[in-house]
Amino acid sequence: MASWQEHHGWSAAASLRRLAARPLGSLLTIAVMGLALALPLAFYLLLGNVQKLGDALGQNQAISVFLKPDQAAQQAQLLAKELGGRPELAAVTIKSPQQGMDELAKMQGFSGAVQTLGDNPLPYVLQLQPRSDASAAALAQLVTDVRTMRSVDLVQDSGQWRQRLEALLGVGNRIVLILASLLALAALLVVGNTVRVDIASRSEEIGVLLLVGAGKAFVRRPYLYAGIWYGLFSGILAALLAVSIEFALAEPVARLSHAYDGQLHVGGLPPWLLLAVPLVAALLGWLGARLVSAWQLRKAA
Repeated sequence: MASWQEHHGWSAAASLRRLAARPLGSLLTIAVMGLALALPLAFYLLLGNVQKLGDALGQNQAISVFLKPDQAAQQAQLLAKELGGRPELAAVTIKSPQQGMDELAKMQGFSGAVQTLGDNPLPYVLQLQPRSDASAAALAQLVTDVRTMRSVDLVQDSGQWRQRLEALLGVGNRIVLILASLLALAALLVVGNTVRVDIASRSEEIGVLLLVGAGKAFVRRPYLYAGIWYGLFSGILAALLAVSIEFALAEPVARLSHAYDGQLHVGGLPPWLLLAVPLVAALLGWLGARLVSAWQLRKAA
């Protein structure tokens, strides 16, 4: 048991020394893998902030419900109370005809026209404020339900953009998953090819070890640790690149947030994901080295 642990320690240290012995080649391999792993993280970060932007815009998009002209204040209050119980809505505000007329009078070019009017022709209007977490499908169903109500004359909803945004985000999330899978496979192949070249350059040494009775597990152990080191360092590089992208986005997002009254905040990658990336990359490196070393040693035997 002690010799087994000792050989594991020696294999880890020896493989690390081999990486340091050829710094340029090792750095290029780590850089290629790091960039490949950083791409899906960058897209994940981008999609998360687009989602937050959509939520912030959604908070500024109220649904306007125009009641029929013959509806009085009592009917408007009853309808507002009914709609206020809908889970998709955060608030329901009643705008009286007089409030509408006052707003119209403040608009440039309308003050004179308002004064010439006799009776107030404006109806009661309900302003429906959707919840930030309400889905586009739920809001679309809400608009459909409101349009069928007897007292409602017209519903103005600019929520079609929400459906398009959610559809685009769904496509984007699927693309990120596919991209992450392909780039993880690419990282595995890069490690595998690097280990293959390393094993081929030491074929005579490996042949001697096998002749004197060394087991295949003993021979391939340093190469497995080399794959782990490649994966671990590239995962750390990918996490650092993702954090750098996050910091680069902070200032422009802060300016955009100011334009929306501070409702938009840059969303960073969760800490668990940043910690998981090097571990998953190390696992990919080990897997790539394991597959290639088993194949190479089978040929050597």
